[in-house]
Amino acid sequence: MSKKVSRRDFIRSSTVGVAGALVFSQFLTSCKQSKVLATNDGIIRLGFIGLGQQAMHLLNGLIGIPGVEVVAGSDVYGIKNQRFTKRVKNYYAKQQKEVAVETYENYKDLLARKDINAVVIATPDHWHAFIAIDACKAKKNIYLEKPLTFTIKEGQALVKAVRDNNVILAVGSQQRSDPNFQHAVKMVQEGKIGKVQRVNAYVGEPPVPYNLPEETIPADLNWKMWLGPSEYVHYNSQLDPPISLDPEKNEQYWGAWRWYKELGGGYTTDWGAHMFDIAQWGLGMDKSGPIEIIPAGYQGTKFLTFKYESGAVMTEEPFDEKKTRGVKFWGDKGWIEVSREHYSASDDSLLPKVVEQTEGAYETKASHQENFINAIKSHKDPIVPVEIGHRSCTVCTLGNIAYHLGRPIKWNPAKEKFVNDSEADKLITKNYSKGFSI
Repeated sequence: MSKKVSRRDFIRSSTVGVAGALVFSQFLTSCKQSKVLATNDGIIRLGFIGLGQQAMHLLNGLIGIPGVEVVAGSDVYGIKNQRFTKRVKNYYAKQQKEVAVETYENYKDLLARKDINAVVIATPDHWHAFIAIDACKAKKNIYLEKPLTFTIKEGQALVKAVRDNNVILAVGSQQRSDPNFQHAVKMVQEGKIGKVQRVNAYVGEPPVPYNLPEETIPADLNWKMWLGPSEYVHYNSQLDPPISLDPEKNEQYWGAWRWYKELGGGYTTDWGAHMFDIAQWGLGMDKSGPIEIIPAGYQGTKFLTFKYESGAVMTEEPFDEKKTRGVKFWGDKGWIEVSREHYSASDDSLLPKVVEQTEGAYETKASHQENFINAIKSHKDPIVPVEIGHRSCTVCTLGNIAYHLGRPIKWNPAKEKFVNDSEADKLITKNYSKGFSI
């Protein structure tokens, strides 16, 4: 099964918003003062690890933040290193500013630089935990793309690494910085729709076994390093979409690695990291999670289902005929629907007071990235710290484990363990290639 997803299909621009920002104090809890700053001139110097399409969106947002300099990048695909260098140099040339930029094939060479304060990790998911843990050990602050990790055990290890090394880690769950989602969650948490009984959180299908045909590896792509900890799969250009510099032509679709079990979690993790995350937030489950997960198709179960100890039930279920990727909260006194392009509610009192139009790609909205930079400066946790990213990612992974087993699984969120299920226990981690372990 070949899947090519266009930018328009994958990420749409937000069409409604709310002026101002609602930042919930519970997500700005203090952490110990970080000792990662290597310079005393007040400049935060960034390195980017993984230089594909998503990294380019993040670059657009971060490079223009005052007090930030982008000084390094790393990718195993040579031409993407070249594109990164060209864009960064062109930006600073227009600003009439001299900033040296270097690129590396091996991300460890970037992490070894003492002048770099923070890194942005936008690699395929199978690399997230390994690079992020190495960054923690190198005392670098981290902006990590979601889903946080590939397995539950990786997430547990990363949480420990962040706190043991006293670094800031911000998860790229930018919807938590969006006024629409913030307002919806605020209404839910304040009881404005009554007791939440159920949540529809539509994200899409689970991953499938890798089945793309083998192609010749480009001369400037280090395929062995691209695979890294992953089990071996042969190269296909859909996994790391090609680009050109002369004429300039960027990726025409998103990397297909996300759709295959060997390399990603399908829509379950790709969009679940967004929409299940918002559902968890609204349900007050940021430090917990579901207790039972039932896969679609099991004994007539129509949708992937998550049951919570409170009695609330979340289903991976569309709330409209358009199958909008979003969230609908159902309470005993009303309901709220929220997505990137839509906000609706059972009563006008639940709507945002001010609506404004937003322009441009959703991923380039800088507020979430500014929160990361401010977190570094203040030595306080960002709006989405590592623990929240881990809990939301766990929900996604539990869904895929239930799909894989084809039956219900029971989970103890306090202990982060399966309940009397030796078969599921084996899936809390995975097999890695030689030389890699968590």
